Amino acid sequence: MRYNEKELQALSRQPAEMAAELGMRGPKKGSVAKRRLVKLVVNFLFYFRPDEAEPLGALLLERCRVAQEQPGGFSISFLEDLSRKYHFECCSQEQCQEWMDALRRASYEYMRRSLIFYRNEIRKMTGKDPLEQFGISEEARFQLNSLPRDGKTCVGSQLDLLD
Repeated sequence: MRYNEKELQALSRQPAEMAAELGMRGPKKGSVAKRRLVKLVVNFLFYFRPDEAEPLGALLLERCRVAQEQPGGFSISFLEDLSRKYHFECCSQEQCQEWMDALRRASYEYMRRSLIFYRNEIRKMTGKDPLEQFGISEEARFQLNSLPRDGKTCVGSQLDLLD
């Protein structure tokens, strides 16, 4: 996927859903954990040196998995390449759980599934399709039948495979 570097930098300056200084270790063998300012903005996880304004990098939280690694730590790996795993160390198990929950809710796919769920709940309660007034109720992206049925689809950044 291609990104415009200036647009990503502008996005990294937007208000964050979550931000904290965490220990972070990249996917390279032998890499050591370094303190990084980690900032969640929409479905991107930006990471910075604590004293710098420009991000060192960003992780697009789509088709990935978040897993508890040890108490107070979690990892993000990508379904296309599970060996590409980033490790994060938090100050507490509570902070770790907050990060994992937020990361799982960050993906477009999670938001789409939530929209479909609440759309159906509103339809059950009112008998009306809430998307009809916007003229988008028939679009494929808002249909349940467009969801993969393999039970292993990405939810919330995928962040965890469904059982």
